[in-house]
Amino acid sequence: MEHDAKDWELFARCASGFEHVVARELKALGARRVRPLAGGASFFGSIEDAYRACMWLRSATRVQVVLARIGARDADELYENVRAIPWERELKQGSTLAVRAHGGNGNLRNTQFIALKVKDAVCDRLREVRGSRPDVDSADPDFSIDVSVRESRATVYLNVSGASLHKRGYREDGVQTEAPLKETLAAGMLLAAGWDELSDADAQGAAVGFVDPMCGSGTLLIEAALIALRIAAGSMRTRWGFQGWARHEQAVWERVVAEAEGLRRCAPAPSIIGCDVDSRAVRIARENAARAGVSRAVRIFESDAANLLAETAKAGLWRAGAPGRGLMAVNPPYGRRMGDSSDVRDAYRSLHDVADALPPAWSLALITPDESVDALLGEVPSDVLACYNGPIEAAVRLYLNRGDRVPLHVVSLEGRERTVHVAEANSEQFAARLRKVAKERAKWARKNGVACYRIYDVDLPDYSFAIDVYHGRPLQADAVSVGDGPEDVRFVRVVEYQAPSSVDPQRADRRFADALSVVPAVLDVEDGHVFSKVRKRAKGGSQYRDARSASCRVLVKESGYTFEVDLGGYLDTGLFLDHRMTRSMVGDMAQGRRFLNLFAYTGTASVHAAGAGAAATTTVDLSRTYLAWAERNMAINGFSGAGHTFVNADVRTWLDQEKERGSRYDVVFCDPPTFSNSKRTEGRTFDVARDHVALLQQIKDVLAPGGVVVFSCNLRTFALDERAVCALGFAVRDVTAQTIPHDFSRTPIIHRCYVLEERS
Repeated sequence: MEHDAKDWELFARCASGFEHVVARELKALGARRVRPLAGGASFFGSIEDAYRACMWLRSATRVQVVLARIGARDADELYENVRAIPWERELKQGSTLAVRAHGGNGNLRNTQFIALKVKDAVCDRLREVRGSRPDVDSADPDFSIDVSVRESRATVYLNVSGASLHKRGYREDGVQTEAPLKETLAAGMLLAAGWDELSDADAQGAAVGFVDPMCGSGTLLIEAALIALRIAAGSMRTRWGFQGWARHEQAVWERVVAEAEGLRRCAPAPSIIGCDVDSRAVRIARENAARAGVSRAVRIFESDAANLLAETAKAGLWRAGAPGRGLMAVNPPYGRRMGDSSDVRDAYRSLHDVADALPPAWSLALITPDESVDALLGEVPSDVLACYNGPIEAAVRLYLNRGDRVPLHVVSLEGRERTVHVAEANSEQFAARLRKVAKERAKWARKNGVACYRIYDVDLPDYSFAIDVYHGRPLQADAVSVGDGPEDVRFVRVVEYQAPSSVDPQRADRRFADALSVVPAVLDVEDGHVFSKVRKRAKGGSQYRDARSASCRVLVKESGYTFEVDLGGYLDTGLFLDHRMTRSMVGDMAQGRRFLNLFAYTGTASVHAAGAGAAATTTVDLSRTYLAWAERNMAINGFSGAGHTFVNADVRTWLDQEKERGSRYDVVFCDPPTFSNSKRTEGRTFDVARDHVALLQQIKDVLAPGGVVVFSCNLRTFALDERAVCALGFAVRDVTAQTIPHDFSRTPIIHRCYVLEERS
């Protein structure tokens, strides 16, 4: 198989999410016909271009030459077509060999088997031509073949870069911090944030800085220095995949190496500064920087993130303040690296403090799995790149337009004057509205003994979110940073609604970020006690996707009862505030009677019923998580024992079974979901608008003579089919107006509620 030396087809692989970053790198290197594809970027060039890609690409994990595209419907066709490739022109005599495969089809399902068939075909061809088979070395081969099978075709690549390009050579094997960031991921993150352009500006005389306040083993600092000093990413490597390639041209490679040496920057580098509280991490980071040859450009302190800028001043760096432009990039601790959620929030608060101390024109770049970081930083990302950090699903969050924010002066509820930075001028109107309503609601709540209430619900159409206040006590010391102390801590929760298609999504994001800055300032709440959720409509359904973040479990009071809420872990907290009056009504009805709570969620209605003296309670929900939560709520209030039953089941299936058993209940509370398609319901979906009459028929089958049903629904367009329900033998009373609390008076369609009584 002959190739035009001027027209090789190549592919640069990279981590998912960074395809456009590696494509930009390739274009800067002069590669032709660059096209980002899933998992990397294809390009065309000479053997020198392939070598240059190996030497310089920072975000790519490997560089491959496309050797052939062949039919691979089954093992036999794959073997014969691979064997037909003239491997004697590709594999250097005496080179060791390894094959790696991925993908597959109906006949080729096992990647190890695919790799074995390809290896056999190559070896058989070479034994026939040369009289001997090459040795196989799967750990460290001279010549590596990659095979990708998709449907009936396979692409055969030569891996010219060899071992993954993240292995720069500056780490000492076995001497690293826990979960270090891969070099290619770190570099991709920096390039996506525009650090290459910033450091170029520094080379032209503009003062530029770089900060990593949680540097760990120093990967981001070192990669930033390599970029700023124009040191090629592969300059420390001594072993390459092309060295076992028969077409390798040593003179061309030496020219690429000499070119890289000549492009190194000799002038002073930007101020690249980092710190970590772990002395061992600081030592490792300094040693890594020394091996990478960038010690002259990198300063690393043993310090807490919040003290980093003070350390720089003490050391004589940035004497007149930080440079006007720069980048703060950080891989904050999360997952196994953190003890609990309070540590995570403390870390983010430290980042917020550092970011606030830097000039507004500085950009931020973080890699984290936690979406709540936007709220804690008070920032809205200009771009989010989904990726994996090792096995953890995460995202690189880029905040590149911080300099566009303007100061907004607000007065808090307690009369404090504060300044926050916002992106939208109208946020002043939002702050004024929030303060006015919050002041009125706080007075109403104190008078009526209400601990959890709503203070804002799309009062201004452009600021489309709900804001709730919760007074309570953290359930455990590691839930938030307040420890075991105050019994009455104030928390705030901000939930964004799905913006209509007519609203510019970027403006909606800016307004939400503004709200997250304004809320703690106006309400006199610590940043760490503000929780946010973003409602994103799921594909193919009417349910909202729950944007998960760290849990914060708090005990709150309602009508003398205690409930556990989670302000951070779920889209809903475990306590529907608009059902406050409904729960009280249900409790009154249940006195001395058998009570059934269907679609019970966290069992709050069961607590009210038990507290009012229900003869027995039965709590039914399909979710094991919520049912366990309901049991905790009952136990917290002292309701346990044989008289209180908890059932983990599909409500409709269970109702049919109860009918067969002849069970009867006097009071039934039913608050079904708007839509449900759980895997545990055997493929049956539930749509409340479509299925509520059939559900009420099932409930009637287990209702005792003279029984009553309280039916609630939060679908705002819901209309009870009153004629059909009456035909079941019910008398219907619409009690919606009587069950809407004062704090939801602006949204009287927040739910619908009906009392259904058996006709005598």
